[in-house]
Amino acid sequence: MSLSKFFVLSVLHRKPMHGYEVVQAVEKSTNGCCSPSEGTVYPVLNEFEAGGYLSATNEVVQGRSRKVYALTEKGRDAFQVAVDAWLEATDCIVESRRMAAGAAKREEREA
Repeated sequence: MSLSKFFVLSVLHRKPMHGYEVVQAVEKSTNGCCSPSEGTVYPVLNEFEAGGYLSATNEVVQGRSRKVYALTEKGRDAFQVAVDAWLEATDCIVESRRMAAGAAKREEREA
């Protein structure tokens, strides 16, 4: 699962949101590191809805009709699988960083 899709599931894991709210929540939760456009998020929301990971209802939000997305049980399960996968990937990155730092220290001592 791509990182941007992971972040969409992550913010929806907290609470149901409409599309633009998802965009804002992803940007805020990543401290601006991931700043998806609406053109990126809406296709992901549609894909997740079609796959049964999200349900959508029309609600009036601040006087406007909005499609509000919520994780289904399948979506919650997918989020947990994604968390586990990204944690494993992060462990590999951290270990690679340690190995690179160790190699740099050895080169310094040998020089």
